[in-house]
Amino acid sequence: MASISTFKLERLIHKASSFQSPSSLHLPLRRESIPFLCRTNRASTLLTHSIARDIPASLSKSNDGVPKPKQGLEKDSIALWHRYVDWLYQHKELGLYLDVSRIGFTDQFVAEMEPRLQAAFKAMDELEKGAIANPDEGRMVGHYWLRNPKLAPKSFLRLQIENTLEALGKFADDVVSGKIKPPSVGRFTHILSVGIGGSALGPQFVAEALAPDNPPLKIRFIDNTDPAGIDHQIAQLGAELASTLVIVVSKSGGTPETRNGLLEVQKAFREAGLDFSKQGVAITQENSLLDNTARIEGWLARFPMFDWVGGRTSEMSAVGLLAAALQGIDIKEMLAGAALMDDANRTNVVRNNPAALLALCWYWASDGVGSKDMVVLPYKDSLLLFSRYLQQLVMESLGKEFDLDGNRVNQGLTVYGNKGSTDQHAYIQQLRDGVHNFFVTFIEVLRDRPPGHDWELEPGVTCGDYLFGMLQGTRSALYSNERESITVTVQEVTPRSVGALVALYERAVGIYASLVNVNAYHQPGVEAGKKAAGEVLALQKRVLAVLNEASCKEPVEPLTLEEVSERCHAPEDIEMIYKIIAHMAANDRALIAEGSCGSPRSIKVFLGECNVDQLYA
Repeated sequence: MASISTFKLERLIHKASSFQSPSSLHLPLRRESIPFLCRTNRASTLLTHSIARDIPASLSKSNDGVPKPKQGLEKDSIALWHRYVDWLYQHKELGLYLDVSRIGFTDQFVAEMEPRLQAAFKAMDELEKGAIANPDEGRMVGHYWLRNPKLAPKSFLRLQIENTLEALGKFADDVVSGKIKPPSVGRFTHILSVGIGGSALGPQFVAEALAPDNPPLKIRFIDNTDPAGIDHQIAQLGAELASTLVIVVSKSGGTPETRNGLLEVQKAFREAGLDFSKQGVAITQENSLLDNTARIEGWLARFPMFDWVGGRTSEMSAVGLLAAALQGIDIKEMLAGAALMDDANRTNVVRNNPAALLALCWYWASDGVGSKDMVVLPYKDSLLLFSRYLQQLVMESLGKEFDLDGNRVNQGLTVYGNKGSTDQHAYIQQLRDGVHNFFVTFIEVLRDRPPGHDWELEPGVTCGDYLFGMLQGTRSALYSNERESITVTVQEVTPRSVGALVALYERAVGIYASLVNVNAYHQPGVEAGKKAAGEVLALQKRVLAVLNEASCKEPVEPLTLEEVSERCHAPEDIEMIYKIIAHMAANDRALIAEGSCGSPRSIKVFLGECNVDQLYA
């Protein structure tokens, strides 16, 4: 096991003039020695992240007279009961509870965070009123208006929301009733949703959580540009492709993965002798490439994706609601649950604001610098995908290199999870006894089965009692070993409770982003990845042109990697050129004349066929 050592780090804590950012509390300048327990592995990286930002002296882990909020967790059972009761949040109308008693924050910590939380509340209020919350793109962030259109700052925005909701509801009703039907069969029976990221994760989560056992339309997803995955989804539909409604979701209409999925599906329709336009629906921004294509080709329907709704917060827009309605899910109840949760999260009283309590716990548990991972464990099979949904919502929103003041902070909060009690037999062992680099969020569902359907496996004990016991036992076992946890409890999994959960975490992310002073509503890292991928594909086209020219010679001229890179005028990209050629060879698009890909310096490569037309293109 890696050894643990203590470092004394000298750092200067800066005084600032306002509470608008984590580095701006009115606290005296002071120099302090901060002890860190550092492993020679991942914790060393966390140490580097920790010393890269300024934290208030009163919130640090100092040993030189400053109060220390971080201390051993309360173990007295009566004191814990009082803490549980004192901090328990309940939303009676939603039947939702939030237990933060197993997070070890102190009253002093809450008091010291109060000004920062009030600043976060103000920022959220301004966001809802239409402030430019995404300065990179100069746009508003209005997903809260989707469940309460009256909050929209402009009347035309309210009308857009209401008209879209009415139109998609009518469309879904007409499809389910058979009024709108495919050309060659009596009614639609399946949905094939083509999208990626927030355009897929939200609808996937809701379908898994809420779709009835026998929905009006069964849904499948193409959420990647993996050819085998696409082929599998199309093969699973088989002859039912003729009764499949294809929903293509892309805000810009130019997302490569979604475009590729669309082209693959259109090819399948052509090969089956089907007219794709009679079964295609587009959800995209007005006048995008996808919108114009759907309009020109006469697709069955088009619904808007507003520029003020980000992909990861789009579940309550047409992106999530259309697919849900087609599966027989009550979307009005989803919206109502989200609206009720939004109302609860507008109070400035921290104890009565569940999203603020979550954000406060995240800050405490991760030191405000992402030093601990968040493990999400829903104890309900239907909520299996909630951790994946939160993974994007939290990590894409909070994982930022720079804060709003331009300081390099490398912020973030890592999220992973699966479900209980399956994970009792997976990674709970490490969570209990291994590296202490996490806190847990349990999602508890009180209702096991519909009324009248439960039965006892043995006297006094049902199957659901075992699940309940596993959750409570795991919570206790973790806490006894100084592992902190949050528990979110709902009465049952319904459209209303799912809408509330989505709204709760959307707001918690926004508040936490304000606490750590980052922009939660852009994703420059994602854009950087897209740009790099585009550069790889551009290089591949140059490689193909070089190989084609050599393959059209008589005799064929196999080339070494060095020769290919020189003729591409890219000697610095020789490793990437090797990877491109290896991928092409594995897919029979390039032939290895000599050597093998396992010995890169030995290979000579050419194309199997000469494309004369490309020589003069």
